[in-house]
Amino acid sequence: MGNDRVGRVQVGAIGLGLMTFDQSGSQPREQLAATIRAALDAGVTLFDTADAYGPGEEKGAGAQGENERLIAGLLDELGVRSQVFLATKGGHVRTEGGGWDSDSSPEHLRAAVDASLERLGVEQIALWQHHRPDPDVPYEEVIGTLKEIADSGKVRMVGLSNADPDQIRAAHAVLGEALVSVQNQFSPAFRSSRPEIDVCDELGLAFLPWSPLGGLGDAKSLAEKHPAFAEVAEARGVSAQQVALAWELAQSPVVIPIPGAKRPESITDSAAAADLELTDDELDRLNAD
Repeated sequence: MGNDRVGRVQVGAIGLGLMTFDQSGSQPREQLAATIRAALDAGVTLFDTADAYGPGEEKGAGAQGENERLIAGLLDELGVRSQVFLATKGGHVRTEGGGWDSDSSPEHLRAAVDASLERLGVEQIALWQHHRPDPDVPYEEVIGTLKEIADSGKVRMVGLSNADPDQIRAAHAVLGEALVSVQNQFSPAFRSSRPEIDVCDELGLAFLPWSPLGGLGDAKSLAEKHPAFAEVAEARGVSAQQVALAWELAQSPVVIPIPGAKRPESITDSAAAADLELTDDELDRLNAD
């Protein structure tokens, strides 16, 4: 289902979002390592992190880069670097108290690439994504910086995140084949990124839905807010999460959802969505839900 490509790189139909990976008491390192193993065993190869991911309330701005360091260490310990297509992002920054801010100045974005290279322990970042538009920096200026970064050889491919159709087209006009993906929110509860999916389909860019399971919640919430997903899941004997991901895959061949997972069984279940073929009737019901 789908072409499952980011640029010219073949990846699994389902990716793994790493934002919630956090080496703490509730997520022992062994559990996170087992989740990575389970992901690879299930054919999941696109792993997505960001330089701003990390536990922020206690560390504040010190959370910057924590997730990248954690993931790099786990991949090295497991010896699976060569099996993973590792994506990261820059342009989002952590503030004291666990807050978030944006910085898309040319100086910051260039420094962010260098810092990610060091933390990830790579000579070239496979996919480096601009995390989100910065209200203080014109997007045309950001695109120029992305072009400079793409030409530097420090990144293999460039992606956008939280971009609208006009921004995607403007970036594609400048970056050409160096631009390979767009990562926006899309889920049963958040469908307003449909226009961005259409633009990606037209331009041949991968569309990576973040928070693709948003809105499903617990059984009661699911039945109330998205009954069609609950009904199809029950009829098929699978989880509603699997149905949601299969529905997203059916939106376009360029869609590659990146659900988060902190347990092996979660990513194994999500990966199985690639083999769940929904009928036209089921898709009509889910689209109208």
